[in-house]
Order: sequence, then C-alpha cells, then structure tokens
Amino acid sequence: MNRILALVALLLTAAVLGGCGDALDARADRREAVWMEAHPPLGQLIEVEGRQIHVYVTGRARGTAPDVVLLHGSNGNLRDFTFDLTDRLAGEFRVIAVDRPGLGFSDSWGAADSDPAEQARVLRLAVAQLGVRRPIVLGHSYGGAVAMAWALQDQPHTAAVVLISGATHPWGGDLTPWYRFNRTRLAPVALRIIAAFAPESAAFDAVHDIFEPDPVPEGYAEYFGLGLSMRRESQADNARQMNALHGYLEQMQPHYTELHLPIEIVQGSEDPVIDPDIHARALVAEVPSARLTVVEGVGHMVHHAAPEAVVAAVRRAARRAGY
Repeated sequence: MNRILALVALLLTAAVLGGCGDALDARADRREAVWMEAHPPLGQLIEVEGRQIHVYVTGRARGTAPDVVLLHGSNGNLRDFTFDLTDRLAGEFRVIAVDRPGLGFSDSWGAADSDPAEQARVLRLAVAQLGVRRPIVLGHSYGGAVAMAWALQDQPHTAAVVLISGATHPWGGDLTPWYRFNRTRLAPVALRIIAAFAPESAAFDAVHDIFEPDPVPEGYAEYFGLGLSMRRESQADNARQMNALHGYLEQMQPHYTELHLPIEIVQGSEDPVIDPDIHARALVAEVPSARLTVVEGVGHMVHHAAPEAVVAAVRRAARRAGY
C-alpha cells in the first residue's frame, strides 16, 4: 500500500499541474471497461430493492444438502472463493458465493452499506430468492463482520457461522495509511488516477502483502481480476466500508453473548491483518458455542494456504447444526 501511495502522489502532482480532469476520467472509463470485459460476472444478478446483487451458485441441488453462503473480504469479490474453495465444497453442499454490496458486480446501497448489518440484510434478501432458508454463513476477513451481523439479525434461521480470519471486534490503533488517506479531500482524485494509470502490478504487490507469509497461488491474480478492485466506485465503496468498520464492530460486539448457534473459527497463527487475540480468541471467550482452530505458520488467506482446514470447519459446523 505504501508503494501505491507513492505512485498516487506522483501522478496526483502531474494531474494537478496538467489540469487534465476530463482526460483522466476518459482514460479511467476505458480501462474499467476493459477490466470488466475481461472478468465478467460468473453467476447471476439478482434484483434487490431495485439494485443488483451478483451471486454464484454451484454444488448440490437445492434441498439435497445444506446451503453454504460465502462472504468475501475487503476490496474483493466472489472470485476469491471460486478460484478453489467452491469446488472443494461443491460435492457436499449447495454453495452460494456473493459479491458484497458495492464490490465486484453488486450494486452499492450508498452510505447505508457502510454498516455490516445492512450488508447482511441485503444479502439475506438476495439469497432468499434462491430458496436459502437455513444456511451456514462463512465470512472471510471483513466478511466475518457481515457473517456475525447476519447471525445477530436472524439467529433462528441461521444454521451456523464459519469465520475465516474474521474481523469481529474493535481493535486498537488505526487502519493503514491508504485507508487514512481515503478520508481526505484528495481521495476522489487519487482514485481516478489509480483507475486511469496505476499498473496492475501495483495491485499485485498489495495482494502479495495480504497473502504473506504464504505465496500467492499460481494463476490467482489473473483469475481474480485485479482491475475489478481498481475501479473508482469499487475503491471508494471499499474505503468507505473499511473506515466505518471499527465503529460498527463496537456496536455489534456487546451482543455476541446473545448467540448460541455453532460458530467455527479458522485462523492463521501468522495472520498480519487480523490479530487472533483481538478477534478469534476474544470471541471464543465471550461465546460458549464458538470454537477456534489455529493453523500454524499460515497467514490471512487461510482458505488458500490451508483449504482443507476450512472445509473441515464447514463440515463440523454442519454436523453441529444438525445437518
């Protein structure tokens, strides 16, 4: 992210000095169109309240197996799951991966979807149209906050929660410099510059940082579609959601003691993003039904570095939920 900030600073100076706002937007428009054509929606677009949510469904036929809903992390999209995890789950479950509001090919609900609870509400409406009634809800990173909000909203109709490096609790300190920068007035111009000029290699550097200490799987960056996350609206929505997350977790955390449904947590011991003590172990201490599996030597992207541990957690959640 520091490399991206340095690049933005250089290009921002050039843009201001050159007064090239229209040309900047035109170039960004062209690049975004190319990115979206190269990585189109994998699934179907479901209408919710006049907007669209992108969902991908695979695996067992409806009614023949438990439903598992997959919620991706920050600045991501459902391709993070369809790269590998959905195929691993498809033989035993009906799997529904979604693009969270404002990301991938799902529309934004504006400032309202800064709240993980609003995202959960919208996504519940979307998957209900697919006949999902009592799902196992799996959330990775930021998606963990949405999974917890989902359970708090509708515990009677949620079979279980599976958290993969899930963000569940308020943390000390602040976010990275990139997210702090996105609170400033320069942010909209910077996002236009990134969409117009930033090489995808800069985004790959950010992906590499998220995967550390694990390698990025071969072919992941090309499949995932880094350009989808570099689009102006996607960047702005993600930054808005991330900057608001701490405050919403402060509101949610006191209610976790109300939960009694099965919660399975899988956490890498070397996670550089989500501190296991602040999130996973704190949740286990508060909620008797929460169980933690720590995967030694693994970082934030556990579902790629140790996918068998994640599949095992989903199986345990299904058994505990009575499936």
